[in-house]
Amino acid sequence: MSESAYNPFKELAKEAELQTQEKLQALEKKNHGLQIGIPRETTYQENRVPLSPLSVQLLVHNGSEVTMESHAGMGANFTDLEYADAGARIVYSPEEVFKSEIVLKVAPPTETEIGYFKPNQILVSALQLTDIKEEYIQLMMSKKIIAIGYEFLRDNSGALPIIRAMSEIAGRASVLIAAEYLANSNFGKGELLGGIPGLQPTEVVILGAGAVGEYATRAALGLGAHVRVFDPSLYKLRRLEANIGQRIYSSTLIPQILAKALTQCDVAIGALRIQEGRSPSVVTEEMVQNMRPKSLIIDVSIDQGGCFDTSEVTNHKHPTFEKHGVIHYCVPNIPSRFARTASYALSNVFTYMLLEWGEEGSFKDLLWAQKGIRRGVYIYKGHLTNFSLGKRLGIKPKDLDFLLAGNA
Repeated sequence: MSESAYNPFKELAKEAELQTQEKLQALEKKNHGLQIGIPRETTYQENRVPLSPLSVQLLVHNGSEVTMESHAGMGANFTDLEYADAGARIVYSPEEVFKSEIVLKVAPPTETEIGYFKPNQILVSALQLTDIKEEYIQLMMSKKIIAIGYEFLRDNSGALPIIRAMSEIAGRASVLIAAEYLANSNFGKGELLGGIPGLQPTEVVILGAGAVGEYATRAALGLGAHVRVFDPSLYKLRRLEANIGQRIYSSTLIPQILAKALTQCDVAIGALRIQEGRSPSVVTEEMVQNMRPKSLIIDVSIDQGGCFDTSEVTNHKHPTFEKHGVIHYCVPNIPSRFARTASYALSNVFTYMLLEWGEEGSFKDLLWAQKGIRRGVYIYKGHLTNFSLGKRLGIKPKDLDFLLAGNA
């Protein structure tokens, strides 16, 4: 049939194009204001705060009410005036903060703070599995609250955004700390980390090829150091090389090879971590004894027990000790040493979560809509819902989906 021939279907389509067309209108989600309380951290040397003033301003603009205890942001150099100007309500007692629908903290609540909770309140904070005792969890369960451990929160890609951010800070910071303690002013060897042209570069051994190890590697290479990375996982070693875009010396954890590398290094950084329990201790005391005098160990994994047999927990006020002629830096919570940067990183994650929360309208709707946030819930209205925690503590857990479906 020729194109000029009459085609009734074509004519009908032309007429349809001339008619008024319906257009689908996107339904706008109504933002429901949240009541958010941020107490001042009382845990020793915890300087971070979960929301920056700019994040508070955005949340208040979207209808939420933010109540902050006075000086809550002082450790990160955010003033009460900045928060007040952003729209926060400043109060002077923790009891007032804990009246909020949602309590947002960095460190786990103390037993005193747990006493302030009322049933159905929502806590968002760290859980810190390595320090958890059954009595502590039972006390929290008795308050009939909903508790979210932010180290379990996952984003849409399945990653752990807060763990990743804190690991990036700890990895970079470990190399900066190494540079400090190699200097004469801190009774170190008197070497510039990385060296200069014409001199042999600083030898750095990194244990662990996860996020901490990757960013420690990036920082050390950037300063000109020679880096050797050890990890039991060949996949992680390959991924690290792919991420940094260059070949480096890497090896699985073979004791003889590791021992030889430690005898030649100036800095050893421990960054081996596991999801639960204690970090594997892969460096024996004998290996440490054979290290160079005034060489430096930075055990980033100390909050999980450490990966050097000679590691002992220190703090930001007294961060180092010397053993077998080797300087040890074993401070847990390294990101708190850079509290302002860490607070901005936390704030980026929490702000997005709270805005999503406001759009969903209820916490239950949020949990159904956001699987990554659902993964973070370990207590739901008095019921333990984290199976690995229940197995470890001998408490029978309940399935969160079942509780949600049953209107618990």
